[in-house]
Amino acid sequence: MFDSTSQPLITIAGFAFNLMDSLLVILAAILVILVITIIGANRRRSVLDTQVAERARDAEIHMNELLKTQAEMQGRMQTMAEIFGRRQAELNQSIREQLTGMSNNLGQTINAQTKSTHENLARLQERLAVIDTAQNNIQSLAGQVVQLQAILSNKQTRGAFGQGRMEAIISDALPPNAYAFQATLSNGTRPDCLVFMPNHAPSLVIDAKFPLEAWNNMREAPTPQEKQAAERQFQTDMDTHIKAISGKYLISGETQDTAFMFVPSESIFATIHEDFEGIVQKANRAHVIIVSPSLLMLSIQVVQAIMKDARMREQAHLIQKQVGSLMEEVVRLDDRVTKLQGHFKNACKDVEDILTTAGKIKTRGDRIAQLDLKEPDKTDMPSAEPAPQLGLDIQK
Repeated sequence: MFDSTSQPLITIAGFAFNLMDSLLVILAAILVILVITIIGANRRRSVLDTQVAERARDAEIHMNELLKTQAEMQGRMQTMAEIFGRRQAELNQSIREQLTGMSNNLGQTINAQTKSTHENLARLQERLAVIDTAQNNIQSLAGQVVQLQAILSNKQTRGAFGQGRMEAIISDALPPNAYAFQATLSNGTRPDCLVFMPNHAPSLVIDAKFPLEAWNNMREAPTPQEKQAAERQFQTDMDTHIKAISGKYLISGETQDTAFMFVPSESIFATIHEDFEGIVQKANRAHVIIVSPSLLMLSIQVVQAIMKDARMREQAHLIQKQVGSLMEEVVRLDDRVTKLQGHFKNACKDVEDILTTAGKIKTRGDRIAQLDLKEPDKTDMPSAEPAPQLGLDIQK
């Protein structure tokens, strides 16, 4: 009978292995692997046990530290509770003292407030008397306003009012020799104001005769039809006045090529620029600038700055001459300082020579003071020794 287990299965290095031998080798290898695995597991278990033990010791150390810290915290909390108790007692005492002081102060304040209230009531009565007086003044002022309205209703007096506002602005901003009111031009016309420009430039003409009557008629028109008619009349009056300014006051070589038409109210100036743009454009084409009090003041300030700049330019050559003289004096001062520095150097050298000579004299004096000038005994005197040298040569 054929036995398959006795037949060779593999041959390694000349040795034949049958099936049984192969199974034994495999089992032996498996046993070796199991033994190695068990040994490694035991080693890992021992390392893990060691780590667990170390962690347990660390946990015990931390627990002891926590217990110690808890004990210290309990002590501190007890100390803090005692401190808080003392502080609360002190705070209660301080609050009681402050409440007592506040009560006293409140009583004093109430008394002072009562006294102040009586004084304020007395002053209020005085103020009421002043208010009564002011009310009487207001009534008087209202009467004056009515009189002013009556003045403005007259064409001549109204023109004088605009002229007065313009003259106040000019006289407040410019010196008296920089302008002239109602001056006569070469063509015989008399503008309301002439502003003399610097450097013999043509004068600036300002007209203050604004057609305020047509403006009032336009603003006081009761019906839309009458308002439209008043607006047309106002535009006609403005066109006529602009042509009159341009034709009478703009003289080549004598006046500026642009004149100012003064409007005595800011509201009128704003309404003209807002509702009557055509009038403004016609005035610009005719070289007539419509100005309000604020714009006139600004323009006069610009003229004032130009005059100041012109005066500064006139004095510039004097400043340059004085600066040149100053530079000559600076050069002369530098020469004299250089000479004085040389004198100082010579004087310092002379002082050093004097100090050197004085030092030599002091040295000779010290040598003389060290000499023994007592008369020696005859027995002690040397027979033929030369006389000592005093060293009094001052020239050395």
